[in-house]
Amino acid sequence: MENITKNNKSTIRSWAMFDWANSAYNLVITSTIFPAYYTIITTTEEHGDKVDFFGFSFINTALANYSLAFSYLIMVLILPVLSAIADYKGNRKALMKLFTYVGAFACMALFFFEYETLELGVICSSLAAMGYIGGVLFNNSYLPEIATKDQQDSVSAKGFAYGYVGSVILQIICFVFVIKPEWFGISDASFPARFSFLLVGVWWIIFSQISFRRLPKCTKRNGRLKQEILKKGFQELKKVTVYIKGIPVLKRFLLAFFFYAMGVQTIMLVSAAFGEKVLNLGASKLIVTILAIQLVAIAGAYLMSRLVRLIGNIKVLMLVIFLWIIVCLSAFVINSEIQFYILAVLVGLVMGGTQSISRSTFSKLIPDQTEDTTSFFSFYDVTEKIAIVIGLFTFGFVEELTGDIRTSALVLAIFFLIALVLLFRVPKVRALQM
Repeated sequence: MENITKNNKSTIRSWAMFDWANSAYNLVITSTIFPAYYTIITTTEEHGDKVDFFGFSFINTALANYSLAFSYLIMVLILPVLSAIADYKGNRKALMKLFTYVGAFACMALFFFEYETLELGVICSSLAAMGYIGGVLFNNSYLPEIATKDQQDSVSAKGFAYGYVGSVILQIICFVFVIKPEWFGISDASFPARFSFLLVGVWWIIFSQISFRRLPKCTKRNGRLKQEILKKGFQELKKVTVYIKGIPVLKRFLLAFFFYAMGVQTIMLVSAAFGEKVLNLGASKLIVTILAIQLVAIAGAYLMSRLVRLIGNIKVLMLVIFLWIIVCLSAFVINSEIQFYILAVLVGLVMGGTQSISRSTFSKLIPDQTEDTTSFFSFYDVTEKIAIVIGLFTFGFVEELTGDIRTSALVLAIFFLIALVLLFRVPKVRALQM
């Protein structure tokens, strides 16, 4: 690893700019325009919400959840190997670039997604998800190397805040095209949404260059990369697993994290489709709502980081998980736009805090003497991705089984409840104000 001074403001800003770059995907593709566009164009008078995908029939939103679950599953299988390669060859930044470009170009290809090209749209959205997941892993692993433990909560919050601001800026640009296409002489109703997907890819590539120029390279080891090295990723995960078992606070935190990640990430990925399907809000209202969520989330991330100083990491996480349970129960009974908007504000408040505090809590729990932080963050990401696979699959399966997306939301409350109980069992650590 190149020599780097921790808590360097310029380095931290450059690191946070990666969140600025890739969060446009997270907002436009996973949260607003794409799910609304997808749900609208795949709902027809002839077939209702049923779609044909390579000869198989699915409920449209269930198919979207299954495809994302598949993407996360693939990444769970390959990320340990890639982490091992990154450690051995010292090419962490190169892999960040690879995933960034795969994700960005997949977003650009969504410009050609229409009802007649359903398979193309689903495949490209899956590839975009893989690009996002891979980039986030390698970016997260830089956190303990650019910030001291006492600064990691605020630095993590800064990353999420940059992500929210950057994504909101691009979302507003896209929103203008969606709401006022006539200003640009656009007559094709599908063009504004598809053009937004193209803009996400361009945005992602351009702003990620700031991080690529500033973040340090890792030290390359001597010798050739052998087959044994490729197995090392899983061996490292096994080694980290055994190591974590000997640290009760880390083990119990990760178990709780596993369960609440099932709910948090699933809600973030399906909220727009939920609003469209349950309340028929339309793309414009959904975009405005999700924009409001992002703005509230900026304040939420900083609010939670301040609360950590007062009551500690675990108590803050318990608070936000309790609020997530309220969100799930409310989603089961809401029947008006006003109720949906109030619920959206609550989601925004806890969304940023949950992600930010989870990332920084894990980073602070990693032993001080650890040099191979990539393996620990690989374990963290694998835990999260498996949770997302289970969460998305469960959400889609329950909807297919019951025909009611509300019931799927109610089931997520069970995951949060289990996580809340598990957090009560996390030992207190004075140094972390747990």
